[in-house]
Amino acid sequence: MILLSLATAGMVAQNNPLLENYQTPFEAVPFDKITLEHFIPAMEKVIEKGRSEVNGVIENNQPPTFENTIVAMENAGKDVGRVSKVIFNLNSMETTPELQKIVQTVSAKLTDYRNDIFLNDKLYQRVKKVFDNRDALQLSGENAMLLEKSYKGFYRNGANLNPEDKEKLRALNKRLSELGLKFGENVLKETNEFAKYITNEADLKGLPDFVLAAAKDAAAKDGKEGWKFTIQAPSYGPLMQYADNRELRKEMFMAFNTRAFKGNEFDNSGIIKELANLRYEKATLLGYETWADYILEERMANSKQIVLDFLEDIREVAEPAAKKEIEELNAYAKLNGFEGERLERWDASYYAEKLKKEKYEINDEILKPYFSLESTLSGLFTLCNNLWGITFKKNDNIPTWHKDVMVYEIYDKNGEFLALWYGDYFPRKGKRAGAWNNTLRDEWVENGKEIRPHVVNVCNFSKPTGDAPSLLTFNEVETLYHEFGHALHNIFAKGNYGSLTGTSVSWDFVELPSQLMENFVSEPQILNTFAKHYKTGEVIPKDLVIKIKESATFMSGTVSMRQLAFGYLDMTWHGNNPNSFDINEVEAKSDVTRMLYPEVPGISISSAFSHIFSGGYSAGYYSYKWSEVLDADAYELFSQNGVINTKVAQSFRDNILSKGGTVHAMELFKNFRGREPKVDAMFKRSGLINVP
Repeated sequence: MILLSLATAGMVAQNNPLLENYQTPFEAVPFDKITLEHFIPAMEKVIEKGRSEVNGVIENNQPPTFENTIVAMENAGKDVGRVSKVIFNLNSMETTPELQKIVQTVSAKLTDYRNDIFLNDKLYQRVKKVFDNRDALQLSGENAMLLEKSYKGFYRNGANLNPEDKEKLRALNKRLSELGLKFGENVLKETNEFAKYITNEADLKGLPDFVLAAAKDAAAKDGKEGWKFTIQAPSYGPLMQYADNRELRKEMFMAFNTRAFKGNEFDNSGIIKELANLRYEKATLLGYETWADYILEERMANSKQIVLDFLEDIREVAEPAAKKEIEELNAYAKLNGFEGERLERWDASYYAEKLKKEKYEINDEILKPYFSLESTLSGLFTLCNNLWGITFKKNDNIPTWHKDVMVYEIYDKNGEFLALWYGDYFPRKGKRAGAWNNTLRDEWVENGKEIRPHVVNVCNFSKPTGDAPSLLTFNEVETLYHEFGHALHNIFAKGNYGSLTGTSVSWDFVELPSQLMENFVSEPQILNTFAKHYKTGEVIPKDLVIKIKESATFMSGTVSMRQLAFGYLDMTWHGNNPNSFDINEVEAKSDVTRMLYPEVPGISISSAFSHIFSGGYSAGYYSYKWSEVLDADAYELFSQNGVINTKVAQSFRDNILSKGGTVHAMELFKNFRGREPKVDAMFKRSGLINVP
């Protein structure tokens, strides 16, 4: 899709495709017909319609009931969600400066719209009356959950506040929305603007052919000689692993770790402090001690102390292992030419890659030829067919936002349509870094008809170069499976209410399906179905499969400590009063990896920590480790029953994937596993402790 500039947009026809029934296969979003001029008028129109629907509930003269109040509110504003999904998905995947301005306007309108709902006392009183009468209603599980969530949504969004405090909350919500958008824009701008061009090939010693080919191609596309390197993951990661040039590694490390922390117009320092303080102010206004207390009320780990104890329990096991790993890495480096006293952070990936290859005779250069994007997707589809019987049909006639995007129709084993799935796998200027899952349409039931979801997976992998297809590192293969695990949560969604289906679950439960899918990648019987050399078609040799398994726990203590550091940093910002916090002091206090490497002045994690400052993970980053406990324990059931076990897979689908948030997360896990989760499986899998 090409978005017209605002200057030319006025010449487009009056009809607004966002306000019409989509005349496309499966009512897919007509991205080929949408231009910039359509967004704000469409949003204004659907918000007006949404307000009318909400007012219909408020002004209903009948006594409040579950149907005329709770269900009616669930159905009100459906078009607001439909249009906003298009706009915000595009802002992540194909943004422009013009679109960013539109999103700022749209966000302000949405904030006002939502505030007007949750802060309306008359509406709140209707909801409260239904909730107070819940025992007499004898609602089913899904209906009972909708009532509970609806009521909590009101009081957690300020319905109980006095008029003066409601106005304060309105202002806070508006400013928080603005700051979150600006934070993300700054990170994207800083990431896109950095480019390192190298013309002397001697400076690139150690880099594999696949890295050089991609860098050469990137430079050529800019009309330049030599090689281009960026701080996008497909370029940055391999350079840090393989480049012999230590000064180059340091330069790239500093560029990556000073994003939005340079004191320029894109510096996020002030935004971080304001965000943290306003979140704290909002939480206290709503009656909570800190932002973390507010957020965690609706999580499996429902208190700060539970989260901190959980992190400490893992640290107790991971820290001794990490120290031994770094001692071994330092010793190895000194035996192989390193002359410093201790490895710096820009040395770690480089020497770890060398040590891993020496220990296991394996690295990305050896493995990448077996993992083309095409074959990896084919293997993923085969796995899902074997587990659940679902099938995939490519559809090149579905409009997309970029020519690189692929679309598949997904069908159940009985031939019923399940979902549309979009895959967007290559980096570009208007696309934010990282990997994520989202939806353009959720699943729900409307007038007796089931609406099936449209799901989006986004990653940033190396593009094809020359005669080579897109080749993935093993970590990228895991990422692809991870995001499709999220997609399965949406694809298998089954429920009456969109607010409870798919990934609408406790935030520390949402990573269970995604992280569980990563486990399948290293299974020999699965690797043999898709890991084939892109030139020869040779199936990955058995010895490489064994080495993948053996190397899976390499540096696992250090990796765990890095994740814990992010979790502690998140909880420091959000589990306290941050009024007097200094970014450097917060990071120094939180970074539990500091004992592993010398301090590096002038860098910042927080300044580009999009997960917690512009994503949905504030006071929730611990959930990656929390879900790791869940997925390791859940996957043991697959392992104990032959991995490709349709009975276990169907149970996982029935008890977890299809249920969404219709049942409390712990109950869902117990229904699948037969008990509450145990941490032993995670420690065993990571090699941190020996568990019989």
